[in-house]
Amino acid sequence: MAARLKRCVVRRRDGPEQHGVAASCLRELRDKACGVLAIDKASEPITLVLAEDGTIVDDEDYFSCLPSNTKFVALAKDEKWSSKSIDSGTPWLLESVDEVDSAAEKWKQLARQLKDDLSNIILMSEEDLQVLIDVPRSDLAEELAQSETKIQVLQDTLQQVLDRREEERQSRQLLELYLEALKTEDSILSKVAEPEAKSRKEMDVVDTGTSSTDPSATTALSDHVLAALKGKPAPELCLDSQDLELVLKEDAAALASALGWDKQKAAALLEACEQELSKRLKQVQTLHSLRSTSKGKKTLPWGDWPSSKRRK
Repeated sequence: MAARLKRCVVRRRDGPEQHGVAASCLRELRDKACGVLAIDKASEPITLVLAEDGTIVDDEDYFSCLPSNTKFVALAKDEKWSSKSIDSGTPWLLESVDEVDSAAEKWKQLARQLKDDLSNIILMSEEDLQVLIDVPRSDLAEELAQSETKIQVLQDTLQQVLDRREEERQSRQLLELYLEALKTEDSILSKVAEPEAKSRKEMDVVDTGTSSTDPSATTALSDHVLAALKGKPAPELCLDSQDLELVLKEDAAALASALGWDKQKAAALLEACEQELSKRLKQVQTLHSLRSTSKGKKTLPWGDWPSSKRRK
């Protein structure tokens, strides 16, 4: 009976590139490691060590006891394992460093958008606004080459934009609850007037509406956007303008299928997204118009920012 294959990850001592291989024994793993890592014959025989602590693995029984996806470092004939090797036992730490680098790069990219044009605030998502609010004032001031006082005004403004969107969301939720309450009351009155016949008819209509989605419909929207559309109230408020444009390119039937909604609800969402995008673009156009006619044109975009009384 053939030995069971074990999934392993191998790399060179000083190389970040990793390869996944499957081997049934230690000898087979050595052979495959030499092949995928392009280790020439002159550097053989290689020694396999555990990436986390440099333990030499030269026993078949020990190899068989190791779990799948164990990480190995392949050492050529004259190489020695070093604790400074990349991925040496702290993959979780490296991942966290990568996440930090990615987060830092994101806020700097957003900051550059504001440096080019402050009206981009209107087009940003709620997540992007919060990212800039959370950046230390000194770091943001250095990136934008502005004083910390002006950065405080900027972050207060970002917070106000975020608060206004949240207030608008809550207002819409209250309106939806009110309309739902009216609909429920009307339904109760209708059932009292026509207890059986009309009740069955309404159930048929509901069933028809919820089952009319087309399973074959597809959408190009990302999982992140779909999750926001499906899981958040007034989702058009939390998306940035680029995502809103992508949503508006979708057909109502395809969107309904992707979200598990009826077509009427999807159409209402598309209309809300269109209105929100139109409102943002009009605000940007208004700002640009004011900027072009302002006598203090040379001091914009930073010189004319008013002091904000509102604090985060």
